[in-house]
Amino acid sequence: MRSTKERRMGLVAGTVATLGMLMVSAAALVAQSVDVQAVRSAAAAVNAAVVPYAVGEELTYKASLGAISAGTARMRVDGIEIVRGRPAYHVVFSVDGGIPFFHVHDRYESWIDVQTLASLRHRQQISEGRYKRTTFYEIYPERAEYQKEGDSVRASVANPLDDGSFIYAVRTAGIQVGETRRDDRYFRPDKNPVVLTGLRQETIKVAAGTFATTVVRPTIRTSGIFSDDGQAQVWFTDDANRYPVQVKAKFSKFTLTLELKSVTAGAQPGALPTLIAQAVAP
Repeated sequence: MRSTKERRMGLVAGTVATLGMLMVSAAALVAQSVDVQAVRSAAAAVNAAVVPYAVGEELTYKASLGAISAGTARMRVDGIEIVRGRPAYHVVFSVDGGIPFFHVHDRYESWIDVQTLASLRHRQQISEGRYKRTTFYEIYPERAEYQKEGDSVRASVANPLDDGSFIYAVRTAGIQVGETRRDDRYFRPDKNPVVLTGLRQETIKVAAGTFATTVVRPTIRTSGIFSDDGQAQVWFTDDANRYPVQVKAKFSKFTLTLELKSVTAGAQPGALPTLIAQAVAP
């Protein structure tokens, strides 16, 4: 049983993953039998979806629990990889921090089809104090199924998203003030729907600068921070990038905050065909 202090620190790491559910598997990729020439041909002709992010983009956040500094979180588009013959963005959420005698080192990875933006694979590596866990999912959009490593195949949803890929989907779609969107795309059907509500426009100042934003309230079917009564809010920039620059969530008597510290821009959109070709090179 983890102490109250440990559970609070776990919230910091868990928020990064749950945020991904709202909007980002095994130590190495599963070995695949792929027709490389066919993949190269598909890569050359791929009709990639238009998105507001690119390979190499990294967002760095300061995490705090009330007035206590709780570490650093990062959201990165790490590269292009081939999953079952399909080019995919490999995106990574990580959080590193803690308090004396309790340390958090969590990593959440997602592989997002560059054409459909559906999730193809998801991995969670959790290290919170003495609690350790690695969970790996293969997700099959073409047949609306998923499989947790070591478990049986289960029903999923059409065009699925996982914890990490959801925030990229929300950035792509955008939520306007006064809009409420219900989404049944989370790959585990029992957690649907995710509800996103555009609350207001607000200009805020964070470590990375001053931004005009749209504030979105997310709620999901969970007992955690983003439950119906969790009062969570996410500030997305109003520009074409739609960066999530701040997250605030209340849990019991605590306020958890993620504040954007820095932005590293990604590659130019025209670089994608080359990146895909490099991913399939022998």
